[in-house]
Parts: sequence; C-alpha cells; structure tokens
Amino acid sequence: MTMKNNTCFSIAILCLMAVLISGCAQAEQTAETEAETTATSELCSDGGQVLNIYCWNTEFEERMTAFYPGYTDNGDGTGSIGNVKVVWTITPSDNYGYQNLLDEELLVNMDKKADDRIDLFLMEADYILKYADSDYTLDIVNDLGITESELADQYQYTKDIATSRDGKLKGSSWQAAPGLFGYRRSIARDVLGTDDPDEVQKYLSDWKGFDNVAEQAAAKGYMMLSSIEDCYKIFANNAKVKWVDDPFSSTPKIQIDSKQWEWVDMCKKYRENGWINDTTQWSEGWNFDQSAEGKVFGFFMSTWGINFTLVGNAGEEGFGDWSICEGPAAWYWGGTWIAGARGTDNASLVADIMRKLTCDKQNMVKITEETQDYTNTISGMQSLASSDYHSDFLNGQNHIKMFAQAAPKIDMSLAGPYDQGLGDTFREAFKPYINGECDKQAALNEFYKQAVVKYPELTFDAEDMK
Repeated sequence: MTMKNNTCFSIAILCLMAVLISGCAQAEQTAETEAETTATSELCSDGGQVLNIYCWNTEFEERMTAFYPGYTDNGDGTGSIGNVKVVWTITPSDNYGYQNLLDEELLVNMDKKADDRIDLFLMEADYILKYADSDYTLDIVNDLGITESELADQYQYTKDIATSRDGKLKGSSWQAAPGLFGYRRSIARDVLGTDDPDEVQKYLSDWKGFDNVAEQAAAKGYMMLSSIEDCYKIFANNAKVKWVDDPFSSTPKIQIDSKQWEWVDMCKKYRENGWINDTTQWSEGWNFDQSAEGKVFGFFMSTWGINFTLVGNAGEEGFGDWSICEGPAAWYWGGTWIAGARGTDNASLVADIMRKLTCDKQNMVKITEETQDYTNTISGMQSLASSDYHSDFLNGQNHIKMFAQAAPKIDMSLAGPYDQGLGDTFREAFKPYINGECDKQAALNEFYKQAVVKYPELTFDAEDMK
C-alpha cells in the first residue's frame, strides 16, 4: 500500500473512531438526560385533577382568592383553578398540631394516589429549615423551573432561610417580616410629651433608653410591655451563635447564646420593677392590653402584626392612636413560605402560584395596597416607601417606609432547624425564675431536661446542669 493510501486509511480509521466516540458520548448524555427526567418525574408531574394545599390558617386561602388570577372560591372549603379542584387542609399550629400532621402526611405522600397527595404546603420561619433540609420539598429552581432572574427582586434573607445546606432553594415567600416597635400615641404623649415617631425613637434607640422610658411609664401608671414573650425575638434574632453547634453532626450540642441570658435578665428586672404585665402572647389579657382601655406603652410587632393583630384588638376607639418606630434593635418575626411537595402531580400549577404571588411585582404591590401586608419585592416596597402611601390606623404614617429601612438589616445566617423547639422550651423553663418561683440554676436544669426529651439526639455540657 502506498504512503498516500496509508494516510487515507488512517484518516478513515480516525473518522470512524470519532463517530463511534461521538455516538457513545451522545448515547451517554441521552441516558443521563433520561435519568434526570425520570428522577424529576418521580418528584413531580402535571395533569392532576386535585390540588391539595396544607396550611395552618386561612390567610393563604384569602390571598389566593383575592390575588391569584383564575382562582374561584367554591364556598365549601374548596376552590377551583380551571378544571383543577383545590382542597384546603387547615390545621392550627397550637401545640405543634400543624407540623405534626404535616410530618405524618409527607412521610407517606409518595405512597398515596396522585390526587390525594400534598401538592403545596406552607412553612414558617421558625421551622422552615426542618423542611428545606428534607427530601419532602422540591427545589423550586431545578424541579419547578422558576429562574434566578424571577427571584432577583426578593429580599435576600427570604431566600437564604429557605435554602437547604446543599444549596437548593426550597421555598418562596410573598412576605418579608421585619419587626418594629408599635406604641400608643396617647400614652407616649403622657409619658414623653410627644408622639412623633422620630422623637419617640430617640428615647427608645437602645435598651438603656428603653428601660428609662419603662420607669417613666410606670410612674404614670402604665406598663412598658404586656408579656415576657413580647421582647424575646428581638434578643433571639441578634444571637451570635446557633442554638445547636452542628445540627448534622453525630453529637449535636446545645449552646446558649448570651442574648438569651440578656432576655432572661431584662424580663426578671421588668417583673420585679412592675414594668411588664403578666399576660401571655395571644391570650385574652394580651389582646386587651392592645385595646383603647389597655395601659401598655407598646408592643414589638412585625409587618403582619399591625394589620392582623393590632388593628383588630385596638378597635374603633384605638384607631389612629398607634404609631411605629424602629426601637432598640433590628429584628424579624415570622413570614410564610410556599413549598412544593415531592410527589405533586400539579408541578406547573404550583410553580405558577409561586410566580404570581411571590415574583410578580405588580401583583405583590397590589397585595400591600389592599391589605397593608409588607410584600417580598424590594423595588415595589421602595416605590411605596417614597410615595404618599399611608396607614389611617397609624394616623397617616407611612409604615412601609420604615419597614423598607428595616428589612435589609435582617440576617438569617444563624437560623437552624431547632430554633422554634429550643426557643419555646427555654422561655417556658425560665418563666418560673422570672416570676420569682425558682432560682436560675433550677430553671437551667429544667431547660436541659425538657430539651433532650424533645430532641433525644442533642447533648449539652454536663457541668452546666447541677
């Protein structure tokens, strides 16, 4: 064979090999794509005739009815979107009722008939990571197809707290929930001689000033706060260490931040000085303290606390007698996230609900304008903050402006899956100490005792318990 023929033969062999390699690569890529598609189809699909939504109250149902295009309320606890029936399962959060039911149902969700499965459920900030770090929630970017650009106008903390430890975004919220201090204008005038928010803030800009006002208020016959729970989140949100050092280690250990002790010491001082009433959050006495007949200077409230709590409790006589200021520290309270459940057969519909209620700026601004809820659109809230938007309940104050200043300060980097459970246990354990019924060590012993009953996997430093 000549040199030319040898060369041609070699080239032919190389071309054939290239074709074979290319074919194998394409086949391998096709196999990978089919495997990914199969995996995704096992997580979620379309074509379901029933959309099952799990939540703890009627707020989301009201949002769907008023602000999701095409939703029809059937008036019997169900709704419809086109030919899809929407079934609501509403279980109150009292005594962890909602979470307990959700845990039970998610565990067997894939074993149910498609139209019986949970498609969408709601999560709160206190326990969101419990579900974000589980296999029961869908990645809203990779599984549901919502893009980063669609989420770009949301406050970063609302995305951070809904992101699993392996970097998957598992929930999307229509709310941002920065907290401020709401106070009675009439009481502020009596105690401080002014009800102007800027002036009142000067008195309350740090905890020393807050204590001074509490003392002045007591001299006039008022309480500064209603319950010891009222100020808990302000301290807890500013902690420097997590409740558990490494939640995913083989021996996760409880650690108590100094801010928890600051809360204990403050409440003890306020109780002994008569600066705080002896109510419990959400009790009748707590609600009464927000009425026109109440004698409490103010309440730490987040965005939703004003329009969902204060407005109703203040009544007509209290309308216009409230205002808000930043208070002694930045903090947040709550918020609601939408999650897609693994196994849903209405993936496109779940994604569309997220888009319309948590990514659509125009629709979210409309929610704020009509309900005064603070929504998760940075540019939308900035536009209202610089407008003539105002609250008649707050005597003409533009509270959106104040919340827009507070929201970027929220830091969720220390949030963890044990926050709600350990926080609740800590408060309950130290109530007797704050009320003078036991010493601090006894309260600490009770906290550790109850903490490991609730979470047997946790450990703590034995020398702390005597």
